[in-house]
Amino acid sequence: MPRTLSSICAAVVAGTAFLCSAPAAAQMAVLYGLIDASASRVKDVGAERRLQLDSGNLQRSFLGVRGSDDLGGGLRAVYRLESYLRVDSGQAGRVDGDPFWAREASVGLSGAFGTTVLGRTPTPFYLATINFNPFGESAAFSPSARQYFGSRGVVVGDTRWNNSLHYTNSATDAPLRIAFSANTAEEPAGGPGVGRNWGASVSYITGPFAAVIAMEKVKNSAAPVPAGFQHQNAIQLGATYDFTFVRVYGQVGRVKTEATLDEQTILYQLGVAVPLGNSLILAGYGHSHIKSPLRAVTDRIFSVGYDYFLSKNTDIYLAAMLERLSFVSSGNTVAGGVRLRF
Repeated sequence: MPRTLSSICAAVVAGTAFLCSAPAAAQMAVLYGLIDASASRVKDVGAERRLQLDSGNLQRSFLGVRGSDDLGGGLRAVYRLESYLRVDSGQAGRVDGDPFWAREASVGLSGAFGTTVLGRTPTPFYLATINFNPFGESAAFSPSARQYFGSRGVVVGDTRWNNSLHYTNSATDAPLRIAFSANTAEEPAGGPGVGRNWGASVSYITGPFAAVIAMEKVKNSAAPVPAGFQHQNAIQLGATYDFTFVRVYGQVGRVKTEATLDEQTILYQLGVAVPLGNSLILAGYGHSHIKSPLRAVTDRIFSVGYDYFLSKNTDIYLAAMLERLSFVSSGNTVAGGVRLRF
């Protein structure tokens, strides 16, 4: 039987999206994860072409365990531990230097008030970015994920924050969803980029329509920051609407970095997901314009993909991406792979 767009989208973002998340099992540990591997031909902007086997081109592979303890009165203790996995080499982490539980390591309480956890958690800004574009968190093909958080992404502070408190009311069925995160650098006073990060998002989800506004202020980062870094402010608006025969996506955002050389980036993204029987046709365009006292750089990314579901948990895909960056030769990627959820 052909799948509806909503059911396919639910499978596509399983394990990453708050729109389609499943509650942790009560009083027991649940092992789960996702494996994504593909063969690809890659040419980064300004570089030579190469053939390679990749992990996580459409969605980053990971292994996780989660659970809860019923404390009575509707209150539960919850935990979640998730580790990224590089299938091509068998290593943990997205890249060398990632902590073992890089995807999430948290424990907290959940009840009628929502869920509050402590540890290493995804930021509200990152979740808004991946949930409001057709390619989700795809490191290779999502224009939004690449331009905000990729190797040349403008956001500092990673997609997850250490030493954080994270609150969400998404345990409720209310159409209004609120998320908030804050952390501390836990570094000696006076060091570079030392201070508290905070981020928040407000989403409205009803029927086929969803919208979000997300913002964050970053003062500390485990990754390198620009010289003289003081802080970075980011804000983003996103929306999606399911017309049944096509789901459309849109995002617009601004990232402003205060450093020795101040920098401002304006980004927007448009995308669609079209159901075709047991498959999805995906397309997305992202535009990023970076301006500082010394440069003005424009980055354009266009991606297309075909995702065929062999079952509820297994799909195969073929995707292509073209990137044009100011002052260097264009880049492109073509990949075909398989993704399995368990």
